[in-house]
Amino acid sequence: LVTEIDRASERLIHRILKRAFPDHGFHGEEHDALREEAPYRWYVDPIDGTTNFVHGVPLFGVSIGLAYQNRLVVGVIYDPMRRELFTAIKGRGASLNGRRIRVSRTRVIAYILLSTGFPPEFRRQPQPYLGWFVRLESRSRAVRRIGSTALSLAYVAAGRLEGFYEERLWPWDIAAGILLVEEAGGRATDFNGKPPVLERGGLIATNGRIHEELLRLLYKTR
Repeated sequence: LVTEIDRASERLIHRILKRAFPDHGFHGEEHDALREEAPYRWYVDPIDGTTNFVHGVPLFGVSIGLAYQNRLVVGVIYDPMRRELFTAIKGRGASLNGRRIRVSRTRVIAYILLSTGFPPEFRRQPQPYLGWFVRLESRSRAVRRIGSTALSLAYVAAGRLEGFYEERLWPWDIAAGILLVEEAGGRATDFNGKPPVLERGGLIATNGRIHEELLRLLYKTR
């Protein structure tokens, strides 16, 4: 789903960034990639959680990440319904409305709360996604489908969730959130435990303490 609000929001963000940083690249959900050769590149999702937004479910946000030579340096996720602004700068930590945040300290899988999402092809090919869900739902406290990747990652950074996993994501879905999790003391990898690559779209983000166990459980269900 794409609304005129998505498009208007992205046009506004692009206009502001272009005015401030005319030499930077821009990758948005509604835009084609612009200035891909630029060392600085912005990744923007104007409304992450559009389905929630359309149905009046107040779980959506704006996600903006900045990479320099393919390394994330700034991440911002804003939840307008709760007026929560999550921010991260490489090497300077992560904050919520100006206050420092840290990931959860929970280590026991039975006590963790997770979030995930299903890709568009789930309806015609439910595996391995359904298998992952069943396995983790039976071993953790619960697995939620919040409907917003950006907010899920922000919640991992803030210690509200212990982990998030999903495949087939877009760079603008995860750029800001990856940096938030890492700067809050967590860990983010692909499904093989390697550093995440924005263009590949598979991501596991956790408090770090449960990461290896979550990787093992997901691998077993492949």
